[in-house]
Amino acid sequence: MHQLTDNIYTTNSWNIKNNKTDQDQIINNGSIFLIGNGYMGYRGTLVEWNADQYVGCFITDTYDKADDKWKELCNVPNPLYTELEIEGESLSVFSNDIKRHNIQLDLRHGIFKRSTVLKTKDNIEVQIESERFASLANLHLLPMKYSIVADKACKVKIKTGIDGRVWDLHGKHLEKFNVFEEDGLISVQTFTKDKGIELDVVTNSILSDDIKFDYTFKKEHDSIYKLLEFNIKKGEEFTFYNIASIYSSNDVKKPLKTAKANCEESIATSYIDLKKENNKLWDQLWKDIDIKIQNDPINQVALRFNLYQNIIATPMHSQKLPIGARGLSCQAYQGAAFWDQEIFNLPMFLFTKPGIAKNLLTYRYKTLDGARKKAKNLGYRGAFYAWISGKTGEELCPSYFFNDVLSGREIHNHFNDWQIHVSPDIAYTVWYYYKVTGDFKFIIDCGAEIIFEVARFLYSHSYYKMDKDRFEFIRLLGPDEYHENIDNNAYTNYLSKRVLEIAIKIYYKMNRETKENLEKIMDKIALKEKEIIDWEKMKEKLYLPEINNKTELIEQFDGYFDHEDTTPQILKKRLLDSDEYWGWPNGVAVETQVIKQADVIQLFCINNDFDKSVMKKNYEYYEARTQHGSSLSPSAYAIIAAKVGLKEEAFDFFKDSLFIDIDNKNKSISGGTFIGGIHTAACGAAWQIIVKGFAGMEVLSDGILFKPHIPKRWESFTFKIKYMGQKFRVKINHKNIIINSLKTNDHSVYFTINDKTYKINSKEQLVINY
Repeated sequence: MHQLTDNIYTTNSWNIKNNKTDQDQIINNGSIFLIGNGYMGYRGTLVEWNADQYVGCFITDTYDKADDKWKELCNVPNPLYTELEIEGESLSVFSNDIKRHNIQLDLRHGIFKRSTVLKTKDNIEVQIESERFASLANLHLLPMKYSIVADKACKVKIKTGIDGRVWDLHGKHLEKFNVFEEDGLISVQTFTKDKGIELDVVTNSILSDDIKFDYTFKKEHDSIYKLLEFNIKKGEEFTFYNIASIYSSNDVKKPLKTAKANCEESIATSYIDLKKENNKLWDQLWKDIDIKIQNDPINQVALRFNLYQNIIATPMHSQKLPIGARGLSCQAYQGAAFWDQEIFNLPMFLFTKPGIAKNLLTYRYKTLDGARKKAKNLGYRGAFYAWISGKTGEELCPSYFFNDVLSGREIHNHFNDWQIHVSPDIAYTVWYYYKVTGDFKFIIDCGAEIIFEVARFLYSHSYYKMDKDRFEFIRLLGPDEYHENIDNNAYTNYLSKRVLEIAIKIYYKMNRETKENLEKIMDKIALKEKEIIDWEKMKEKLYLPEINNKTELIEQFDGYFDHEDTTPQILKKRLLDSDEYWGWPNGVAVETQVIKQADVIQLFCINNDFDKSVMKKNYEYYEARTQHGSSLSPSAYAIIAAKVGLKEEAFDFFKDSLFIDIDNKNKSISGGTFIGGIHTAACGAAWQIIVKGFAGMEVLSDGILFKPHIPKRWESFTFKIKYMGQKFRVKINHKNIIINSLKTNDHSVYFTINDKTYKINSKEQLVINY
């Protein structure tokens, strides 16, 4: 057994467990022990709990607005509710004497398990065992197994079914509840308040044949239950299975009918077979995505936890849906995409399951009209992607995001109109996808249009300063969200220049190789050749904050170095309330050099043009001034610390990033707004820390580069990557790097190890000392 935190431990590096029942940890445990499959996320709560304990089953593609402000995903009635009575006494971990209690999450197969022994007032010890999973084989299916054993003969009552008490963050989304029972199936049909989306939950039970029992059905307001009554002998086990099916009218035309059919068909299959089908698909995912660490069981399981959460947050089945910033763990951040999706979540899939990465970028193509609409509404041309993007790509981010905890007034932030880097983030990632996969057909079909429209937006947003003979970007908000209304943010400007270069390169490549397709795109978006000339001019004259010759520092934005030079520790002492928002317009950090998260350092994570000395000097300067108030920050600092040879600091940030959710270091409320749940971007970034940081991987124009920086305490680590359709297994220890070209490969690839390049053919092994 290895202890990860005070409450959480692991027994085999593929599970996490908790044997405590701290009521203060209910919210956190519900997120940590989440099960899901990209379509639904079911929180890690006990089946006898309800909305008061933050039970949640969140369904993708159910965006709805209940309070005229927040459009978010819906939580459906709980289809697995199960209440147990022994001799008339309702059992609870909060009121009964607990002899033993444990919950666990099987990361390998996405299975939540619970084992509890409670003592009743009549001195009867009752053991409860249950498990559940959100099926990967049937995305709409949520099967559960539930068993009880008592140490004395007793009378048992079980109330199981669909609980209509629903936890919502911003108003009640579901209304018009219709409750049915038909041929053993129980159903709750609901409709959302704003969009009228039909959301239906159907459950059926497989009951034990070994025990005689009576059952009836009971409707309670918006709920419906099956009531079981029976007697069990001492040591006799009673087991039943609930099979739940969930559909919305965004999935199919007749969701209730489809959910019933799916439930009936699945009931005909044994629970064991349903579980085997699920496990098989999980095994296939882990075969490509897993990273093995030798000699570090604690960080091994923490890493797998993060990879697992990145998987279940991702709508792998769809090209029209995003990864939510909190995945499907709650309604915070609206189940919508930020820049996180491309910069933090997507790279893991790009190098392991590129089809999933393609789906995510196709989503951006399908939401291009929403980005065009936003740009037009703000007076620009091209595509200005939503800061918070749902199904349509229209902006979901309200202008008033936080509350001033001192005055109670809303704070007007500009995440939705000044944080323009989201558009070049997406365009850059489209090109990055092509560099890794060689899939130019995607560029022709989708990518070129995205990149051209983003380049068009950047040109229309820029300002040409005649007196300085240069283009600039003003009134910005960079990755550091504490400083708004700034000019020439280094991250934004450098990335924008790169995207202009990419747009020009694609234009000329298509003009040479597939002119007919280029002309179709130009006609579709009314792109003129003069615009390409404008982009070329802007690329040459776009202002980039320069590297200072003496200090080697890059100024984060114009005037940043003129701000008060202080530290997060000092600023914290100036707070009048611990929940104060530190940023714009009047937070304690606004007039200082203290930043929320990696900004210049984030630039280094996606731009490999800076030398080691420059990265190190900036790392040392900005890290001392970074609050790390975002879950995105530790991963960037970990990657760059590794690249510049600061192995211990890199390892410390690596652990900080891995444990953001497991150890719950970040605040659940900021500026009066609930922002809890799983931090999916940090989960996706865990893969990047290992592969881009400790392995030092970069994509070159003609192959892959590795500059290893293995942590001292590890013996080795192993991972797989897919590049240009070829799969490779990479193992790095303290002496050498071993690259195996897998047997499915059909052509050679060049690998550069530090400064020397090698060619590896299909089925060959390359062993290089470094």
